[in-house]
Amino acid sequence: MKEVALIVVCYLIGSIPFSYIFSRFVGKVDIRSQGSGNVGATNVLRTAGPGIAILSLIGDVFKGIVTAWLGVNSGIPFMIIACPLAAAVGHCYSIFLGFKGGKAVATSAGIIIFFSYQQVLILLAIFIVIVWMFRYVSLGSITVAVVFPVLTVVFDQSWYNIVLSILLAALVIYRHRGNIVRLRKGTEPKLGQ
Repeated sequence: MKEVALIVVCYLIGSIPFSYIFSRFVGKVDIRSQGSGNVGATNVLRTAGPGIAILSLIGDVFKGIVTAWLGVNSGIPFMIIACPLAAAVGHCYSIFLGFKGGKAVATSAGIIIFFSYQQVLILLAIFIVIVWMFRYVSLGSITVAVVFPVLTVVFDQSWYNIVLSILLAALVIYRHRGNIVRLRKGTEPKLGQ
């Protein structure tokens, strides 16, 4: 019963919509009705500016770090998967936003930061190169999601982290399914547009 309660708490932590909160109350912009309408740092950058986007990004990353810590400190291997995954799902399907939300990239980054800073540095480098070359943030996010489980196998052979990396990658890619369609059609907006 304690495990279920902890998973629910992690989902609620993940559901905290920092992008919406900061853009709405600091930037005076409702990002749900601006840009792509997505409640994520990229849309905040486009509609509310870099300062608020950075605040939103920090908040979303922090959710991943906290819930990964809660999972590890539960002492139960299954919870190492369930707690951070619940936060990522909460970010995507926030109870506070009518079960809508972002795409779990920043929250997943926080989870990765907690488990392996080496992976974060490699993934960040890949993300920057992809975005710099092609100007698509979504393509950078999708590429990193594909590479993430491979790096986890290289850096950490623990079964629970490998399973977690696969599930997080699948969630991020699934949440980018609309972006994938637009990338294939050539209608995905580039960074700066």
